[in-house]
Formats: sequence, structure tokens, C-alpha cells
Amino acid sequence: MSKVERVWFRQRLRGEPVDRLYSTVERPDADFTDGDPAGAQADYATLLAEQEAARRAAAGVPLDTTFRHPDGTGISLRYLYAHMIGEYARHNGHADLIRQCLDGTTGY
Repeated sequence: MSKVERVWFRQRLRGEPVDRLYSTVERPDADFTDGDPAGAQADYATLLAEQEAARRAAAGVPLDTTFRHPDGTGISLRYLYAHMIGEYARHNGHADLIRQCLDGTTGY
């Protein structure tokens, strides 16, 4: 999610020239394949920093402000917020499935 926050808010919305997190052009899935549990605390700190940077990037920007997606479509900040809610919901769902497989606890 650190990468998603960085790309959508800083790179796409604001046009900041930011470096890639985790992956490269040659290894686009490195953020998934190179995970190391020993780096979890540092990765969490990166997430918190990117969330704060995203807040700063969007601060004061009207919801109807649009920017261009790489595919050429116009996207509003309002749409971006809805997209991010969906991104977090999906990733939280994935984490819940993993947790359920580990401890067997299910919800109602």
C-alpha cells in the first residue's frame, strides 16, 4: 500500500518525480516476491510516511480536480479517494483470509 499511496497521490495527482518503492521496471512484482518478515517494522514505518505524504499532496486540492491516468483518462481526486477505499478493503480482506488460515477463527 505504500507504493499505491506514493504512485496515486504523489506521482499521479501532484506530478512529483518520486522514486519507485520496492519494485523496478525489470522486477515489477518485487514488492510481493521479496518480502522479508525481518523488515516488517521498517515497511510499516514506510507506509505511515507515505500516508502522511499523500495527505500533504491532497491537502487543499478540490475534490473535482482532475489529473491524467497513464492510460489517458481523466481522474478526479474524488474518484481517487473512492479507489483507495477499495484498495484498502481488498488488501485488508486478503490479510483476513491469511489470518483465518493461520488461526481458524471466522466471523459471523
